Parts: sequence; C-alpha cells; structure tokens
Amino acid sequence: MPRPTAAARAPATAVPLDPAIRRSLGVGNATGLGLGPFIANHPALFGRWIAARETALGRVRAVSAATPATAEKFRDALDSARTMAASWRVDDARQTERIAGLESDLRALSETVAGGALDKSAPWDALYRWAEDNLSLEGQELLVSLLIEPHGALVDDLADEMAVDEAALFRIDAAQSVGETIAAVEELFDWALSIDFGAPASQARFWYVSEEKLEPRLGERASEPGGDLEQPLTVARDIAALYPALKDADPDETLADFLLGRPEQRRAVRRVQIAKRYPYSEIHDNLLGAEMVPLDLLRCKLSFFGATRFDPKSDRWLRINMYQYAPYPNELAGCRRDDWVYPLQRDLVSA
Repeated sequence: MPRPTAAARAPATAVPLDPAIRRSLGVGNATGLGLGPFIANHPALFGRWIAARETALGRVRAVSAATPATAEKFRDALDSARTMAASWRVDDARQTERIAGLESDLRALSETVAGGALDKSAPWDALYRWAEDNLSLEGQELLVSLLIEPHGALVDDLADEMAVDEAALFRIDAAQSVGETIAAVEELFDWALSIDFGAPASQARFWYVSEEKLEPRLGERASEPGGDLEQPLTVARDIAALYPALKDADPDETLADFLLGRPEQRRAVRRVQIAKRYPYSEIHDNLLGAEMVPLDLLRCKLSFFGATRFDPKSDRWLRINMYQYAPYPNELAGCRRDDWVYPLQRDLVSA
C-alpha cells in the first residue's frame, strides 16, 4: 500500500489520520454541464438505466411480506439516511430548502415505520403509496433507494440489463407507416406537443460546444451569439416540428417515402422509434426552455454513479461526494458488507 504523503515527507513526525475519519471523507468531485447532453444523446442507454430502477422498485413493491432481515436492514438504512441528511450542508438556497424538507420527510417516515408499517401485508408497496401522498419529491426518491437496498438478491441481476448496443438502433424502420408514427408521437411525446415553441421563453437557451475546452455550454439565445452553432439537444422542438409534417402526409405512406422528401426529419423519427422500444428514454422537459434547471439533469445521471451530498454552486455545476464510508483496499479482505452507502450508526462520523 502506498505511504501517505505526510509520512513520505516526514516519517518521524507524521501523524496518521484515524481510519474512521479517513473512511468518512470519501472522494470529492466537481462536474458541470457535460453530463446533461450525455443523457439526451444516449436515449436508449438512459432508458435502460431508468427501466432497471423501475423494475427493481416494482419487484420490491410486489413482495408480500417483510422478513425480519430485510426489515432490520431497512431500519438501519433509514437511521443512517437521517443522520447523513442532518449533516448535509450546502450554500445553495434551493437545495437547502430541499434538504430541510427531506429531514422532515425522514422523520415522518421513521414514525410511520415505528407505528408498524413493516408488519402489514405488502409493506413496501404500502410505504411507497404513503410516500406519494405525504413526502416531497426528494423524500420519495430517497425512499425508493431505501426500499431497494435490502433486496439485493431480488434485484442485482438487473445490473446486467443496463447496457445497450446503441449502434444497432441507428437504422430507422422505414417500412413503418406515417399513421403508425403519428400514433407513436401522440402516445409518447404528448409532453413535447404541449409546448408552444412560438413563445420566446420556450427557446430561450441553446447548447453549444466551447471552442477553448471543447465542453458543452449553455447560451442565452436573446443575448449571446452562437445560436447558429446549436447542438442537436432540441428533441422536444424536433418532435413538435415532425408532428405537423406527418399530419400533412398520407397516413398509409411508408416512412421510406416520407423521409425521401423530408430528410431533415430523420433524427426526430429515429427518436420516436427508440422511445417506442425504450419508454424511459426521453427527458420529459424542454432543454431549451427558460425555466429548465440544468442541475437536475446532472443530479439524475450522477445518482446512478453513487454520488451523494450534492452541493450546487450554480444552476450549471455542482460538487459531489463518492465512496464515503467505503472500505479501503487494505480492508477489502475482511469486509463482509456491501451496504456502505448506508453505513450503520456505529460507522458514522459526524460532519
């Protein structure tokens, strides 16, 4: 194992960090807008991730009774989540308000569990339904993680279904009719069709790649140059343009004939066909809108990486923590737990 920097520089006087404190630090990182375009540019992959999570939740909610082991693990994770939420500090006013709401949610959840919620029939489903009516979105999302955590044997196989061959999805099924495509748009993209893209606020922003660092950036269309270099993160607008073009065509016409005369619609048609196959593939939001919060896109992706303690520094970049309370390499041989994301109370070090 490599020697710590302090010990290497001053072996006689260096003081080693207490292992428990060292383990509580985790690995800090900062990330910006680059993660947002990734989600939009990989719809099938994103759809696989969300589908795995929703399938896991569905399996857990279908469990008829909580075993003593799963109930104990859930309670331990809930206690740890409360401790970690209480020590979660950020400067961002919006997230501070969310954290306060989360702490209140977790208190209410603990009281519900203490009242015998896990002793009832189908307890996990009942808890989820209760959360829909009683908890904030932040609390509901954390509850989903807590519900899945004790059920590794039931859901771990889903990790093998989170990859996808995106190249195989590039080919458009041109034998599909215009009428079938219209039906798919109306079923899967009603949220996009409801947006008025004639309003300036609906196209207030544009995504581009910076010349200096070749990284994604977000521009203000009314006040900044570069709109002519806009990246193709315009899914909702593209679908809104595709729909009237489809409605003007013969519904019995094949997509082959339709796209022969309207090749600019190929990308939008491809998104429709991907969404038909992967129903969780699209972000149901206008990525160009004035009210869109880029930070929410970043949080969504980072949550799949195990990031915690989200610390927004603006609406476009944030700091996170990863691997907090994870065992170090020299501890792996004796480590028998894989639930360090929700450490037991005795493992926690107050922040």
